[in-house]
Amino acid sequence: MRAVVMAGGEGTRLRPMTANQPKPLLPVVNRPIMEHVLRLLRRHGFDETVVTVQFLASLVRTYFGDGDELGMHLSYATEETPLGTAGSVKNAEDALHDDAFVVISGDALTDIDLGELVAAHRQRGALVTVCLKRVPNPLEFGIVISDEEDRVERFLEKPTWGQVFSDTVNTGIYVMEPEIFDFVAAGETVDWSGDVFPALLEAGAPVYGYVADGYWEDIGTHESYLRAQADVLNRQVDVEMAAFEVSPGVWVGEGAEVDPDAIIKGPVFIGDYAQVEGGAELREFTVLGDNVIVKSGAFLHRAVVHDNAFIGPHANLRGCVIGKSTDVMRGARIDEGAVIGDECVVEEEALIHDSVKVYPFKTIEAGAVVNTSVIWESRGSSSLFGPRGVCGLVNVEITPEYVVRLASAFATTLKKGSVVTTSRDASRAARAFKRAVIAALTASAIDVVDLEVVPLPVARYETGRSAASGGVTLRTSPGDPQSIDILFTDDRGADLSQAQQRRIERTFSRQEFRRAFPGEIAELSFPSRLLDSYSQDLLAAIDTRGVAEAGLKVVVDAAGGAAALVLPNLLGRLGVDVLTVNNRLDDITTTETLAVHLQAVHRLGDLVSSSRAAFGVRFDHVGERLSLVDDRGQLVHDDRALLVLLDLIAAERGHGAAMALPVTTTRVAEEVARFHGAEIQWTSTSPGDLSGCAGEPGVVFAADGGGGFIFPDFSTAVDGIAAFAALVGLVARTQLSLSQIDQRIPHAHVVRRSVATPWAAKGTVMRRVVEAAGDRELDTTDGVRVVEPDGSWALVLPDPTQALTHLWAEGRDAVTAGALLTGWAAVVEGAVPSDA
Repeated sequence: MRAVVMAGGEGTRLRPMTANQPKPLLPVVNRPIMEHVLRLLRRHGFDETVVTVQFLASLVRTYFGDGDELGMHLSYATEETPLGTAGSVKNAEDALHDDAFVVISGDALTDIDLGELVAAHRQRGALVTVCLKRVPNPLEFGIVISDEEDRVERFLEKPTWGQVFSDTVNTGIYVMEPEIFDFVAAGETVDWSGDVFPALLEAGAPVYGYVADGYWEDIGTHESYLRAQADVLNRQVDVEMAAFEVSPGVWVGEGAEVDPDAIIKGPVFIGDYAQVEGGAELREFTVLGDNVIVKSGAFLHRAVVHDNAFIGPHANLRGCVIGKSTDVMRGARIDEGAVIGDECVVEEEALIHDSVKVYPFKTIEAGAVVNTSVIWESRGSSSLFGPRGVCGLVNVEITPEYVVRLASAFATTLKKGSVVTTSRDASRAARAFKRAVIAALTASAIDVVDLEVVPLPVARYETGRSAASGGVTLRTSPGDPQSIDILFTDDRGADLSQAQQRRIERTFSRQEFRRAFPGEIAELSFPSRLLDSYSQDLLAAIDTRGVAEAGLKVVVDAAGGAAALVLPNLLGRLGVDVLTVNNRLDDITTTETLAVHLQAVHRLGDLVSSSRAAFGVRFDHVGERLSLVDDRGQLVHDDRALLVLLDLIAAERGHGAAMALPVTTTRVAEEVARFHGAEIQWTSTSPGDLSGCAGEPGVVFAADGGGGFIFPDFSTAVDGIAAFAALVGLVARTQLSLSQIDQRIPHAHVVRRSVATPWAAKGTVMRRVVEAAGDRELDTTDGVRVVEPDGSWALVLPDPTQALTHLWAEGRDAVTAGALLTGWAAVVEGAVPSDA
């Protein structure tokens, strides 16, 4: 049986280590990753191996040659252009057509028993057997779902936490029969998991999974690269060491010189002909390549130093990677997560901070303090985007320099000459940072249309109706006056998709920003009559029949926010009797705590009851959401406000109408919709998914349960101003007050809890939840919702940005809901290791 080693990857996330060498040649304890893979194949009898190469292919061929030094026979299949994981193997079909073969990645470290894998494949008569592994964090891998007989039922590539149903992932190791090539088009870019395997499942082909017990580490990040070194030194993976163990945990290569006065605390690895002077200290998990020199007084802990590097006196290296032939001079300090590329010079007493990446051939001047990557590469940062865009503390996490880089990354993802809108709330921080955004965009050849201070729905409206390719809005974070949110929208005015967010993140992390030539510097302009156009189009789309005849009185609290700019014009056209409060821009108080908000709503309720108004609304500071007070002056909580508007709209729009709601919403909504002949379309909790569903044919209303409402007749974005206008018309045409409508809707019993869950345990938690569900109905729209026979349900959903798992439960009464929540919380807590 032959083997195929895929060695064509660029390893972009590992730059600058892979800037001038392919990822399979990266050394793990002084041997290339691919050499460890080839030695594993040889131990299992795979002497005939085909290597697929593409990126810097000549370096791979030169290093390994024909495989004679390894006791193997190697041949190469070269891709002129990237063909994908399946296309690259198809490119080697001529050498693989006569028998089953093993496919393995050349850049993953493993000691999995390939013999057992092949035996399982043959025993089952499979067309493809996928080697699987349980991992603590499955987000970066492809999840595989198998039945009780290990037959694969589903593949899911790089899921979100809401899609994590298991911690069993695809290792990229396969056993395949030659007939697999019938499913792979020649000369095209084709991937196994994304293209071929789904087609096989649809055709009913025998695709099986095999859960391996051995070690497997996909070396795709700087963190996993360092972790692999430590695992080898700890003997957690069975690989051959190219050195002698002179004392427990201390490996020393041929010709290496270690002064007796050097301090060595294993496990450590010292390569061939390396020199460690007296007074130097090598601490745990340090790896020195061949010919490395470490001078007296230097301190290295969990540092990986590649061949021919020089570490000067009293240099301090912690948790970092030093590239080949790089010189780190006297007193220099390199901190955790930093990576220095090949042939760099770090001069005396320079300080390179955490996670900084320095590209090859750079010089860091003496005494320099470097806290951002030096010309081009990755910071290895976690996701930029959260539920509210990019957010952080003003002038601590979000600085003008940071904003410039962020806006430059956004601009780089767009074509030169594109148009982007910018807008902000009334806060001074948003005003300052918006200027940085405009400077970065125009410097990147992006024309800017500055909307200045406008409600967020107006900014989305203008972005969507104009020729803009996207928009940037800055606002104070809700409930936190010390923080700011930076929201990016697409050409429809909707939140960016995950794919678009990842493009920005990649550009930001690599710092590969586009700059315009002097003649390409873009224009800044300001639109006219924007608020008039918004009000006119809103009233043309929203049904306000009967308002003038009803003689309604309402109370509106603009909360000193941007809605105050639109309301005078809008209210005049609506023709409704309105009492307005706080209808001014306040640049000091641009957000509020929950306590302050409740006090303001209480005052609004007093005004409503004393003036005998039909209802009252209070907008948030960007006009996106509203709080509702009924005719009695009582707050209608967000979950009840959703049901009230749902009832009003379903009663009017009648049969065939659809409403989009997130899966966390009470199922009382289904009862209300069904009563009027309407239906509910359930979505994930993602704002983008809700907005996307709102744009589908037949959907007339959407809500997020947090005071956000969407009226697709006008816009598919959450819009508090449109919700207010629609509510005025609905109340004018109904014969019932809001309190009467609220009273006729059944009470819901939904409870919620959050459980602290380490990131490493989230995959295990979700697998345990699925296992605990047994034969009960499962809904995986977002997270895992377990439906009981009596209709009660519990939802378990990992938080995408925090080490938490959220749970919701609904029952026929509060006791049932509470018991259900307690039971599933116990399942989640039981899956978290006690020492986490």
